[in-house]
Amino acid sequence: MPELLAYDGRKIGEAGLCNLYNLTTNQQAIRDFVALTHDSIGNLEPILDVYPDRPAPVVRKTDGGLELARLTWGMPTPVEHLKTPDAPDTGVTNVRKTWIRHWQQWLGVEHRCVVPATAFSEYGQVPDPVTKRKPLYWFALDQAQPLFFFAGIWTRWEGTRGSNRTPRPGEHELFAFLTTDANEVVKPIHPKAMPVILTNSDEVEVWLTADWREAKALQRPLPADRLEGIEKPATPTG
Repeated sequence: MPELLAYDGRKIGEAGLCNLYNLTTNQQAIRDFVALTHDSIGNLEPILDVYPDRPAPVVRKTDGGLELARLTWGMPTPVEHLKTPDAPDTGVTNVRKTWIRHWQQWLGVEHRCVVPATAFSEYGQVPDPVTKRKPLYWFALDQAQPLFFFAGIWTRWEGTRGSNRTPRPGEHELFAFLTTDANEVVKPIHPKAMPVILTNSDEVEVWLTADWREAKALQRPLPADRLEGIEKPATPTG
């Protein structure tokens, strides 16, 4: 699994925080949830595992309404945390400390987005005694894995993404989502944090349109009775 990159004060690289999520739905379901006005992604895969520094669908507000677009997961890393100032950037996948200046530049409505998902993963804390790897656990709203959204931010960025072996210079459109305290369901697996999850159209509307004083109230744990552990993401049928 790719290593998580997360900016947390002076630290990047908090292994275990959500660095893999799953989307198993169709564009019509997303359209119905958020009243899309246009779609620029083409056909959406019937099942999509999303990893850091890879493209994924997001919904953002534009002058023409709500757009479903495909952006790359991982906001720009603070320059002081790159190996060298000109090193390729693999990005920061999730954001906790929104009071830090680096993130405050993207908290306005023009840089907010929501990220569709049906399940997300966290690594357990205790490695498997045989494989020596930490087990991967999955979470969804319930066993049917209905659609929800992460509260996200996005930006256009000029620079080099990827790695020294496979650099991708140019202009990029990037996103990340916010995290918050872990609730009682996630805490036994990952005690520090969980993604900020929006489960209805009213919350999505607030996140995409309200000023930050109102929108920041959504950076809170999802109530424990609205989240479940699941065996694995759903496989599409039909």
